[in-house]
Amino acid sequence: MKQITLGLVLTFALFGNTMMAQEIEKKYSKEVERLTKKKEVGQAFDIIRSQKDQTTQDLITLTEVLAPPFMEDERGKVFAKMLEEAGVDSLWTDKVGNVIGLRKGTSGEPGYVGVDAHLDVVFPEGTDVTVKKVGDTLKAPGIGDDTRGLAMLISMLKAMNKSGIKTEKDLLIVGSVGEEGLGDLRGMKYMFNESGLDIDSWIAIDGGSLGRISNAGLGSKRYKLLIKGKGGHSWGAFGLANPHHALGKAIDIFSKNAWEYTSGDITKTSFNVGRIGGGTSVNSIPFESWMEVDMRAIDPKNLDEIEIIFKESVKKAITAYNASGVRGRVTYELIKIGDRPSGELPASLPLVQRTMAATKFFGETPRLGRGSTNINIPVAKGIPAVCIGRGGQGGGAHSLHEWYLNDEEGDESIQLALLITLAQAGLSK
Repeated sequence: MKQITLGLVLTFALFGNTMMAQEIEKKYSKEVERLTKKKEVGQAFDIIRSQKDQTTQDLITLTEVLAPPFMEDERGKVFAKMLEEAGVDSLWTDKVGNVIGLRKGTSGEPGYVGVDAHLDVVFPEGTDVTVKKVGDTLKAPGIGDDTRGLAMLISMLKAMNKSGIKTEKDLLIVGSVGEEGLGDLRGMKYMFNESGLDIDSWIAIDGGSLGRISNAGLGSKRYKLLIKGKGGHSWGAFGLANPHHALGKAIDIFSKNAWEYTSGDITKTSFNVGRIGGGTSVNSIPFESWMEVDMRAIDPKNLDEIEIIFKESVKKAITAYNASGVRGRVTYELIKIGDRPSGELPASLPLVQRTMAATKFFGETPRLGRGSTNINIPVAKGIPAVCIGRGGQGGGAHSLHEWYLNDEEGDESIQLALLITLAQAGLSK
């Protein structure tokens, strides 16, 4: 895997999670312009427009195969069949469930260029994912995030094959697993840490409108705190150590310490108690209490520091509670349920420059930013990677009323993905 030196990274001006627009070097604008004038590229663009209805049907087909967290297999099979029918040189599903199509290049050079969208959605088993049409608008959970990205990959692959496009470098076209929530980027972690594949750059499709480009990963650490006690009757066992009471103390101490830290002179760092649970009834002392905590930071150092604050706060809270005069004691366990690394790539990197230049070609102002996406893994390793939007209009992501409208920008989003891919992989002469 070809890596850049993380020491080069970076001095961006930040505005929220979006970095200010960066200058595009002329050589990359000219490179993109030359590509768009190639006959086969123009044909591929026309093919993408002509197969819009089929791309929409592919989107519906994929959406209606629910892919809950850790249960992406069925959708993976449908996506694999689409890849096979569109035409790849080889096709396989790896150990963790990533569906991978290889399209061979002509140069024989080592190093793959990967393009992916994620298979999983946030919705649990049993969710109704039937697509409903309201005019030209499609409504269903997961219709945009990120099923639209999968349909884009199929359209792009078909256009390349029908127009006779050949790339210099080998392409990996991937439906990845584990992007959402507790999936913890397990698909990308396997690809870059265990698969043995020599990947030298990555392009992810998982965002909103054209113009948004992620070249930075927002890191996070997530824990489940599990507190246990003997449990008993609220009256008969009154005074017995209560896991819920201990949990409340842990939340209080952590919140105070974390708030003081995040309010200091540091780059944006956040913390959140997202879920709590436990207990059996209102008149029972619970035998178990738990909470799930999410911590995020731009700077990896800050992420490590707030993780330490969390662990120390929990230890202090449990020790203090057990010494408070209660009968018996509670015990606790910290279970790590998420670990996404932070990282940033410089705007001067060729892949980032090519992505900005291609975006500008479609009349959009490129806006660099950060997010928690599949590119967190390669970016943290210094491997060139970007995440681009799926275009069109949409809303309600991660909700039951999610919707997507494939307008003119929808075709351009596929053309953009193709253009970036060709610029990075090289168009074979």
